[in-house]
Amino acid sequence: MTAKKELLAPAGDIEAGYAALYYGADAVYLGLKQFSARATANNFDAQELNEFTGYAHSLGKKVFVTINTVLQENELPDLIKNLDICRAAHIDAVIVQDLGVVRIVKQYYPEIALHASTQMAVHNKEGALALQKLGFERVVLARELTLKEIQDIATIKGLELECFIHGALCYSYSGICQFSSFDCGRSANRGKCAYPCRAEFIKDGKKSHCFSMKDMALEEDILKLPVYSLKIEGRKKTALYVAAVVDYYRRILDGEKKLSEQASRIKQIFARPWCKFHFNGKDKAVVDREFVGHRGLEIGKIEEIAGRKIILTPSHRIARHDGVQIDIKGEEKPFGFSLQNMQIGGKNVFEAKVGERVEILLPKANSFLQKGQKVYLSSSSEVKGAYDYTKPKPKEFWQKPNIDVTIEIKRDKIIARANEAVSEIKGSFDVAQDKAKMTDALQKAFAKTGDVDFSLGKLNITDSQGLFVPMSILNELRRNLYAQVKPIRDSIELKQPAPRPLPSKFKWIIQIDQSSKCSQINLDSLDEIIYLISEKSTPEDIELLPKSKVRIALPVICRTPSKLQSLINCLLAKGYKKWEINNYWGLNVLPSEGVDLSFGNMLYMFNSQAAAFAQTIGATRITLGVEDTYANIQALAQNSPLPVVFTVYQNAPLFTSAVCVRDNSCAECDKKLKWSKLEKNGQHYLLKSENCQTEVYSVQAFSAADELSVLAVDYAKADFCGLDYTPSEVAAIWQKLYHRENPIGTNKANLKQTTF
Repeated sequence: MTAKKELLAPAGDIEAGYAALYYGADAVYLGLKQFSARATANNFDAQELNEFTGYAHSLGKKVFVTINTVLQENELPDLIKNLDICRAAHIDAVIVQDLGVVRIVKQYYPEIALHASTQMAVHNKEGALALQKLGFERVVLARELTLKEIQDIATIKGLELECFIHGALCYSYSGICQFSSFDCGRSANRGKCAYPCRAEFIKDGKKSHCFSMKDMALEEDILKLPVYSLKIEGRKKTALYVAAVVDYYRRILDGEKKLSEQASRIKQIFARPWCKFHFNGKDKAVVDREFVGHRGLEIGKIEEIAGRKIILTPSHRIARHDGVQIDIKGEEKPFGFSLQNMQIGGKNVFEAKVGERVEILLPKANSFLQKGQKVYLSSSSEVKGAYDYTKPKPKEFWQKPNIDVTIEIKRDKIIARANEAVSEIKGSFDVAQDKAKMTDALQKAFAKTGDVDFSLGKLNITDSQGLFVPMSILNELRRNLYAQVKPIRDSIELKQPAPRPLPSKFKWIIQIDQSSKCSQINLDSLDEIIYLISEKSTPEDIELLPKSKVRIALPVICRTPSKLQSLINCLLAKGYKKWEINNYWGLNVLPSEGVDLSFGNMLYMFNSQAAAFAQTIGATRITLGVEDTYANIQALAQNSPLPVVFTVYQNAPLFTSAVCVRDNSCAECDKKLKWSKLEKNGQHYLLKSENCQTEVYSVQAFSAADELSVLAVDYAKADFCGLDYTPSEVAAIWQKLYHRENPIGTNKANLKQTTF
């Protein structure tokens, strides 16, 4: 087990960052104003990042910047500006999702370490190994993993692992969710998630918050984790919340016991019900189906109701102006109010201690309140004042950029250079009596940067004759040089990869997960058939298709790749050379040579830099994202160095989750395929549950066959995986698509939007 663990804290703004450092965080992760998966947090500007990083480094702490969204082609110049800000601030690492960002950092900013975001959905050892080979120093693991799975991945040598230990949970695997994008036009992969998972759905006729997750809280179990970094979620939380959570886990790591008071404080500040997710194995009790949002610390139940008064005996001190919430069955959110009037024994009191029977006056009568309903302390004046912290003065830790200076001394002149600035003074210089003293004088003279916005970096001296130059001349030379210096390093000029020759016409692909689905299609009209395999797939079913047309696709999620490896090896041995991956684990289970490798749409190719990096790691073509916009698809089709596939039809999976939605217990479950119907605000969805994995699909498919005539794509793909299409349904839809028509009842998702 790793001896030293890093406690990694979130900072949605600089105050949260200062609080995190004060209460014991070893490192802080934060976002800039662009390209952060928490785009709606306050985030940091360039000056704040510079000052905060300088302060953190003075304490021996680290700073990581999240550039963990996918970027469109026209955003690459802004990416360079953001990376320049990171370099100037001397941050320790960037946390990334997009392969385009990976390529640019590796090529132009090698001093910045790469951390793989949880958005890359690393959920098995093979995926972690693949990213290590791509140059990542650290991988942030998917939240869904069990301790046993984490222990297996931790056997990888030379790779830092990072795990979430506390905070909000997503229903879907991070990086695999497309619900917000298709439902609201706001993509989680772009940091704009609208959290549709928190909404109320009608499932099989019953109302339920069937996707609204509880919060993770591993507490003392963090001591069992064989990972280097322990990550707290919460870049949209307050500095008070960050302080309380960091303090709690710092104390656990330092060996303190009996921290119930610290835990209760966190719940008073912000907390949904806590769970350990799947840490100890698969757990169904991780969804809060009845309520959403902050609940607070449970302090008792209503014992009596008398008009506008409720009576309870609190298990925690409460005081006037504290916030209280009460669960009301059938309501999405608890009934909340501020304590303004409390009585004990008929007398008004400012506070009620533990065990004192107290009467609380409600702000208004509420007919929904009943005896036995739970009461929560949701806001505490006492806790609000419990987490003071210190912070530096403005600009106290401002980091000036270092400027390297070159000095050349000749008999008749001395020349100083820095960046593009040059200063020269003529004179007559004799041999120095003490060369070491002369070198020291040069160092002292040019170290005097005064009020300029940079500091002296390396001082390189060329003085072959060992000459002496008076200090007055050195000072004049420095002043003249520093007056010309531009301290900000010029931004890099991003080289675009050479685009491929544009196709004269596109070719057709169909994607299936059973050979029977395309049994009524004229296969001569297809250039390729992609067969998505699973643990249920057989070589015999695949061999019903013409081998020359078949490409084998690996699934996005595969918790046990070993169960698929025998099928993969069998198909390789049978001569299947064309493959497609949709997650990075596929890179580690396929041969590095001798296969024609396509990147599927779940690897998120949204810019030409990502396509170029895919090319360097063996991809022969890429698939464009189905949540992308028309303008970006058009730009990428023009600029990609690799052939591109455009999906013209798909019932895209909105969620892919390790959370079970079935009502039965695990002991009673046969794990076989089961379908349910969902509805939300008039929108209809299909819920697929099988072998402990849940997928949600919109009834309305994405279709854009009518756009093909104006897009310079190499392949058009119709995807019939996931849902139970009959051969006749596939044939009917295929006929429309083949003739550039969209089937009735489909939509174009974000295609016509300017952004998503």
